[in-house]
Amino acid sequence: MHGRTSTRVVTTVLVLLLALACWFTSSGHSLYSDRLRLVSASTIAGRLAVFDDVWETVEERYYDPTFRGLDWQGRRVPFREAAGKAQDSEQLYEVLRQMLAPLKDAHTRVYSPNSKFDWWNPKFITVGLTIREIAGQPTVTKVENKSEAAHRGLKPGDVLLSLDSTPVDNLLQSRLKDYGSKINDSIRYRAIAAILDGPADTVVELRWRTRSNQVKTARLRRYWTQRELGFSSFRKNGIAIIKLDTFTQPIALDFARSLPKMVGDARGLILDLRTNGGGDAEAMNDIASLFLPDGTRLGVFADRSGASFELSTLLKRTQIDPSTKRLDLPMAILTSEGTSSSAEIMAATLQAKGRARVIGSTTCGCVLAIRSRHNLPDGGILDVSEFDFRTASGLRLEGLGVKPDLPAAISRTDIYSHRDSALEIATTLLNKHH
Repeated sequence: MHGRTSTRVVTTVLVLLLALACWFTSSGHSLYSDRLRLVSASTIAGRLAVFDDVWETVEERYYDPTFRGLDWQGRRVPFREAAGKAQDSEQLYEVLRQMLAPLKDAHTRVYSPNSKFDWWNPKFITVGLTIREIAGQPTVTKVENKSEAAHRGLKPGDVLLSLDSTPVDNLLQSRLKDYGSKINDSIRYRAIAAILDGPADTVVELRWRTRSNQVKTARLRRYWTQRELGFSSFRKNGIAIIKLDTFTQPIALDFARSLPKMVGDARGLILDLRTNGGGDAEAMNDIASLFLPDGTRLGVFADRSGASFELSTLLKRTQIDPSTKRLDLPMAILTSEGTSSSAEIMAATLQAKGRARVIGSTTCGCVLAIRSRHNLPDGGILDVSEFDFRTASGLRLEGLGVKPDLPAAISRTDIYSHRDSALEIATTLLNKHH
């Protein structure tokens, strides 16, 4: 984009993106495509080459040289043996995930060659359901329109009981054991969200309980689908509500261009970040600049060597034309456990500066950053957290998250009745402010 400074370009290269916490990936373009075609995970030598590349890259790049208290050296021999014994690529990558899990780091992760895709146009495998833990129960929160799940009668609010005759609680405990002790809410959230994961075109039998306590079963096929990321808006009781899915440079520019029309003569603004898993930190900074004075410090990123750089607001970076103005309307921000990474930085800054009240639930606490994606010898991808983050006041958000000013717990009754309690609280708050 014209008008960007060289410092900005360097920063964008350093933090390519604060990756979506656990759901989306990017294939990227490999500079080593010839080498990648030479290694196959179908052979022992190929699997060990992939393992060694993962272990050594984490060893060299990880932001914390103590590996968050994990004995990283001690994990090499047993997991290398397990990698050599894996029967196929999927088993190999499961071994790698088990090795990385105790880091309890949503950003450090591996993706097999078959599971990667373009992050900017995200495709993912699904059975048409989104699952979240509500009041201690794995609950359906969304059913894709026209999906087989919808056809078979699954509805938001239904409770998932078992997969392929195995109780969900048993599956969850099995997955959580890889993380070791001290399982936090963020780890549980991600584990439950991924409970239905599996290879495309495989079938899973679901058993669930309905609103009327009926128990039903259905066999659903996993399939690839695509999600469009961006933003949307509507009005309610004189308040503008904008749902923002992620942060990218094109979205930031379009957001700045569209903001005056979306807000219009509204008395207040609600920014819904409940499904925002992060994105480009600089794009987030540009959007934050629409609401905060120039020079507002958002925080500092630092790697293991001590090298660091800071994010701070500057309105002129977002200007589409000279008439672009900072928005001074009263604001509220909606958050959930799915609010991750750069979305947490934005929420924390607006909250700390008294610019917006935060309503909902505590955010993910997944605020590290990757420098660039690492291509593995078989075509898979490794992300490694190379930067830690602290807010302008020195607060470390990783593992802590942003706590709401006004908690708003979701219930199955709310889901069945299509009630959004967090949105209601925010709307009432802003109308009282007016």
